[in-house]
Amino acid sequence: MSTSVSSRSAHWAKRRSGQSEQPAPRRERGGVWAVERRLVQRLLKSLGDPALTLVLWNGESLGHAQPKARIKVHDRRTFWRLVTDPDLAFGDAFSDGQVEVEGDLLAFLELIYRAQDSQPRRGLMAAVSNYLRVRRVNTLGRSRSNIYHHYDIGDDFYRLWLDREMLYTCAYFPAPETSLEDAQTAKMDLICRKLWLKPGETVVEAGCGWGALALHMARNYGVTVKAFNVSREQIRHARQRAQAEGLDSRVEFIEDDYRAIRGQFDAFVSVGMLEHVGLRNYRCLGQVIDGCLRPSGRGMIHSIGRDDPGALNAWIEKRIFPGAHAPSLCEIMQVLEPLCFSVLDVENLRQHYALTLRHWLDRFDAAAPRVGEMFDQSFVRAWRLYLAGSLAAFNTGSLQLFQVLFARHGVNEIPWTRKRLLE
Repeated sequence: MSTSVSSRSAHWAKRRSGQSEQPAPRRERGGVWAVERRLVQRLLKSLGDPALTLVLWNGESLGHAQPKARIKVHDRRTFWRLVTDPDLAFGDAFSDGQVEVEGDLLAFLELIYRAQDSQPRRGLMAAVSNYLRVRRVNTLGRSRSNIYHHYDIGDDFYRLWLDREMLYTCAYFPAPETSLEDAQTAKMDLICRKLWLKPGETVVEAGCGWGALALHMARNYGVTVKAFNVSREQIRHARQRAQAEGLDSRVEFIEDDYRAIRGQFDAFVSVGMLEHVGLRNYRCLGQVIDGCLRPSGRGMIHSIGRDDPGALNAWIEKRIFPGAHAPSLCEIMQVLEPLCFSVLDVENLRQHYALTLRHWLDRFDAAAPRVGEMFDQSFVRAWRLYLAGSLAAFNTGSLQLFQVLFARHGVNEIPWTRKRLLE
């Protein structure tokens, strides 16, 4: 194993637990207390009473009489973590091998999501959750740290399961049988058509990933692009691509935060970046857009979202995407309404993201042995849970994917019909 791979593995273990390595899963003997049986019933009720059974460390099964899924809990300590903080503890225990899901992981997760979605989202706990979510502020320093946590763990890892363009956002499938590569190209073309890009125009992109969209816009639509991103590894990759393709004179990749955007542009685009901005910075993002768009300018925000305001899954927010938030449409409007932007089009690509994640999960599973060599088995389990959980969330409607097209108030230089969007 190379030094760089070893350092990534150590970095993963350290950021999960503060330790260099995890103890091997331990199995415990001993009977189940009466209070623990009651806690199982309370836990299942809090989850919406899914058809689920917990198999405890002594082999005793508790829960639904005719379960659709079974979870093995290997020790008492893990059990108590699960009943006191299930959202965070399940992900950690699954990653460490202290909890096992019998059968199909995706089917189990969809069962949980559908049960939870049937529960009312009101009351004191929801209010506390929303308060804490709003209180987390993505400062410049914290934003950089959050992005490093997820994106700068090695391009070689992402290259194993993303498409050849390294697009880590929802694809657009003209037909269900479309390949992932073609669907990602179709997504970029859809964005360009929605923005009505014309040769000679200028575009600013906030959060450009590995640079595929910026290069696509310059190469196929004749525009000049400035693309901002705080991920050092992604910017390095994007610059190398631009130079290799002879597009470095028309695409400038800038290693900086969206708050550093300056200048005037015909179009603004952000794909998969709003999730990292933080609710308290939405007004700031709106001011950045207002300051950089020309009088006839238009823009698009492409973001994971929700049907109603709520917090992201605690484990994903802490272990995978620190500082992330999936906004509702009314929350996205907090970016646009204070600056009097006019919303021109809203499209929900939820099922397209579910299919994108299906491709990613299949490719990740095929590459799992290599991922285990690069990191460790806890990393493999964690990312499989993250990808399968995301797929379950989009399949069940717990998460949405919004594309919001907007322009300045009163702008009339827009197409008369939606014909071009449907080409």
